[in-house]
Amino acid sequence: MKTISFQLVVILFCVKSYSQKIFSVDYENQADIKVFVVQYENQADLKVFKVVYSNQADQNEGKWFFVDYANQADKKIYFVKYANQADLKIYFVKYANQVGWLNNSKKQLLY
Repeated sequence: MKTISFQLVVILFCVKSYSQKIFSVDYENQADIKVFVVQYENQADLKVFKVVYSNQADQNEGKWFFVDYANQADKKIYFVKYANQADLKIYFVKYANQVGWLNNSKKQLLY
């Protein structure tokens, strides 16, 4: 019974830790991920929507909440100038229902 309880706690913790609170850093060496914003949707690995409230940014689906301080973030990102420098290419969408991964092989970058 203790094993089942422990596994349940671990699973719930993992689900909660997939939230997408993002902080944009000023220097490349401070970042967890280097990101490039593409011009067209079909060039992206992930379609991203900026949410207004932090509780809207859950799971690893592309809803990002940008926090004010680095210690509040789940991931720190650095925006690079060229696509070949990026770990992840994103495209900002206008509506929350448009988010999603186009390249599932990059999904682990935000876990």
